[in-house]
Amino acid sequence: MKFLENSKLKDKILRFVFKTSSQPIRFKDLLVANAYHNEGMHVDPEKLGFRMIIKNAYMVYAIVSAFILVPLLILTHKLFEHIDFHASIISTIIITAAFFIGFQYFHACIKDKMAKSRIKEAWAIHFPYFSYDKYSKKVEEIFNEAMKKEIKKNNLQSYVMSKLSEE
Repeated sequence: MKFLENSKLKDKILRFVFKTSSQPIRFKDLLVANAYHNEGMHVDPEKLGFRMIIKNAYMVYAIVSAFILVPLLILTHKLFEHIDFHASIISTIIITAAFFIGFQYFHACIKDKMAKSRIKEAWAIHFPYFSYDKYSKKVEEIFNEAMKKEIKKNNLQSYVMSKLSEE
């Protein structure tokens, strides 16, 4: 969704739609979330300490949809005024279905944006000397290697940091 690329608008929408926890994100949860996010999978919001306020999400989606649907309705009103009302009914059904299907897409998009935002916040705490954009894939590889070697949770942070410092 292009309108979520603007950082000021995106931040305002995310703060309005999501409730975040003040608890810090644990190191292993950050690594798991980073791996899932890099693979294009949905991240568990509970592990990253946020939840959606569904009422606010519907309000934002309704506003965004209004910016699309109102001009569309204005443009097509004259057309549907002169054709058979069955076409109008069918188009209303299609637009209504598209509206509700679109909310599912919107829901997934803003959830992914919030997950990435929370991952970056936690990254700044756990990896202050390694930029997220440059090292997220490398940390994912190290984490996957650690899981294959069955590194214990207590030793995971030192293992990842030692491997990163070798690079």
